[in-house]
Amino acid sequence: MFTAPADPESVFTYGAPALKFGPGASAEIGFDLGQYGARRVLVITDPRVAATGAPQRVADRLAGYGMEASVYDGVHVEPTDESLLAAIEHARATGPWDAYVAVGGGSSIDTAKAVNLLTTNPGELMDYINAPVGGGRAPTQPLKPLVAVPTTTGTGSESTTICVLDVLDLKVKTGISHARLRPVLAVVDPDLTLTQPPGVTAAAGMDILCHALESYTARPYTSFERKRPEQRVPYCGANPVADMWSERALRLLAGSFRTAVRHGDDAEARARMALAATFAGLGFGNAGVHIPHANAYPIAGRVKDFHPDGYPSEEPMVPHGMAVALTAPEAFRFTFEADPERHLRAAELLDPTAGKPDDLAEFLPTVLMELMRDIGIPNGIGGVGYTEADVPALVEGAMKQQRLLATAPRPVGEDDLAGILTRSIALW
Repeated sequence: MFTAPADPESVFTYGAPALKFGPGASAEIGFDLGQYGARRVLVITDPRVAATGAPQRVADRLAGYGMEASVYDGVHVEPTDESLLAAIEHARATGPWDAYVAVGGGSSIDTAKAVNLLTTNPGELMDYINAPVGGGRAPTQPLKPLVAVPTTTGTGSESTTICVLDVLDLKVKTGISHARLRPVLAVVDPDLTLTQPPGVTAAAGMDILCHALESYTARPYTSFERKRPEQRVPYCGANPVADMWSERALRLLAGSFRTAVRHGDDAEARARMALAATFAGLGFGNAGVHIPHANAYPIAGRVKDFHPDGYPSEEPMVPHGMAVALTAPEAFRFTFEADPERHLRAAELLDPTAGKPDDLAEFLPTVLMELMRDIGIPNGIGGVGYTEADVPALVEGAMKQQRLLATAPRPVGEDDLAGILTRSIALW
């Protein structure tokens, strides 16, 4: 465990966007942006979401409020540095824009965050990517209003300060993190998620679940050394406000996750999943995530030849939520001793009917693996093409995610990660 700090932290911070939730909420974005004086608005989405017509409907409704709106549909599912640069160049060439609206999953919302950052602030993309991969530079200029409209139930990106991307040359997934990246408004319209395929619902739902579990089991904010005001970061560790959102997200998932995967037209289950995604985002966007997310970055970034159901088939990929899930059971088995009570409580919230095993450290991993089997998540990292020979490279990639690992409730080193990854080659 961590050594008690000589001067422990006594302050935690909490931030969140304004929120509009409910069926039909996306029809009101023109009114909302009008409050910011926006006149030219760029709607950012990906080709598959664009094909549903939802982004164009948003743009048409903006026009009804006297705004000039254009749709950019070039977002890459699981954004890369190349795809972000293409979107940034488009926005620069067609701008200036008064505001941005992201319609889609985390890929669209994260792309819009990068576009907003690089069209309002000087420098290049790598300047702002988290150290040690990039320069870790903070924006110096205000960003434009960004409205996030999620069409998948998973990433929580509509609530957070984080933009995630693959740096192709380095074969690593990393991110940009700063409070100014947070959208000013999250518009969560469950009707937009009804066309989400089962495979996407399963993978994205595991992202919700791990957001809630990781923030709930994160290192407590009081276990850190006291920070000066200018040192405070969005990920401040587990705290009472984030705990509340995480617990509520777990309760919602318990009653809706399997149903949403199996019966995608169940409007109630979809609404509960959408609310769970938002609640989990409000939790982890302040407390932070840790080992499963750190492992997920190289798992997704070094993908070989895996093609998941429900996603574009042109190129191999491991969806972010799936990548997070693949080492989660072993990660939570590793972190159990840091706070057994929290791990047991999380398992009870996620599956209120499950009986406790004799070895209590197995309770949460067992609940997770039963869920993963039920919704079709692969059996560990071996299920997406990795072998024991790949573990050193995956460890190297995960160790670069020190911003995340610092939030783990136990100190975690290379040997610890190697053990978690090796035991995750086949979970059951």
